[in-house]
Amino acid sequence: MTTTTSSSVAPGHAVAQDHPRAVALLLNVGHALDHLFLLIFATAVGTIAAEFGYARWEDLMPYGVGAFFLFGLGSAPAGRLGDLWGRRPMMLVFFFGLGAAALLTALAQGPWQLAGSLALIGLFASIYHPVGIPMLVQRARRPGAVIGINGLAGNLGVAGAALLTGFLVQWWGWRAAFAVPGLISLGCGIAFWLLCPPQGQAPGRTRKPPAVVLPPGQLARALVVMTAAAVTGSLLFNFTTNGNTQFLTERFQGVIADPALIGLLLAVVYAIASLAQVVVGRLIDTVPLKRLYLCMVLAQIPWLILSALASGWWLFAALIGAMVCIFGCIPFTDAMIVRYVDDSVRSRVAGMRLTVSFGISSLAVWLLGPVVKASSFATLFLVMAGIAICTASIILLLPAEPVASRER
Repeated sequence: MTTTTSSSVAPGHAVAQDHPRAVALLLNVGHALDHLFLLIFATAVGTIAAEFGYARWEDLMPYGVGAFFLFGLGSAPAGRLGDLWGRRPMMLVFFFGLGAAALLTALAQGPWQLAGSLALIGLFASIYHPVGIPMLVQRARRPGAVIGINGLAGNLGVAGAALLTGFLVQWWGWRAAFAVPGLISLGCGIAFWLLCPPQGQAPGRTRKPPAVVLPPGQLARALVVMTAAAVTGSLLFNFTTNGNTQFLTERFQGVIADPALIGLLLAVVYAIASLAQVVVGRLIDTVPLKRLYLCMVLAQIPWLILSALASGWWLFAALIGAMVCIFGCIPFTDAMIVRYVDDSVRSRVAGMRLTVSFGISSLAVWLLGPVVKASSFATLFLVMAGIAICTASIILLLPAEPVASRER
């Protein structure tokens, strides 16, 4: 990788001691809950549609778009409040608000009540990424490894949505699938309030230089590329995580009919794929970021094409490969923010990036049902392979990384 002399490592970049283990654990559990709540509806949509009188799950799916739209739109104000008010109080709002919104969703009596309460879940869920992750890494000695573990926790939440929701729906109904995690979130809020000490002055009132100082032009270019790549990556994440339950149900027809077993298979896929984030997180601290990111995106393409064509157990293997590569790309945008952005504005930058990427990628939730209904899952996965090609083209525009930043 070519050395860029115009960039430098920030001098005197002392790092405080890591968060206490209990606080770090709760911050990681928060990431798991964040993703779990966003995917309960997609996992239980078939059962909910039947109760509300819909003949096809695809017709109810658009009612969940508000959750993902507000998940993106709420990130900018959440990030601003995290920097200027404080990240600890915002995390308390996250835990308690998410739990209350989930309990409200469990009481919904029709599609529009469901849509409104799901939107509230999305609004409170929008707090985590611009607040929880910067809070976790602001004291990290090895931010890449911390981001990798945090990503593992988040995607275990994705796996939990498939597994826990499948069993709760089968045993106690879809309302329990919202109520039980809602109570867990309220319990985590109480624990966080008791165990996490006050964090002192809000980050926006202090200054902590980034690890790598880029010239303004290169920094702007890196942030634009990061946001564009995050948009395309989020599209793949939303298409797959919201559609995989119905995708496996369709492709395993005649082989497996039990929804709980389908949920277990999907949980296995997500659990295996989540490990990729731990590996990638550790590699980010030592391997050139641009090269590593590009390799992970290019690896998505053949697996997505194979998933479009396979069925049964061949599909199961192909889907594992695709999700390993999709999940493995998630740590990169957070790593770039940690590496290039001052901590005093880190939540705001993350919030603005998330507003754009999640706001646009919420269209995936809106389009998922109509696209599958009008064509097929095969067409959807081929389109996703095309999106991965676009992501790779965008990553090529990233500025070259300074050698000094890799020797920290």
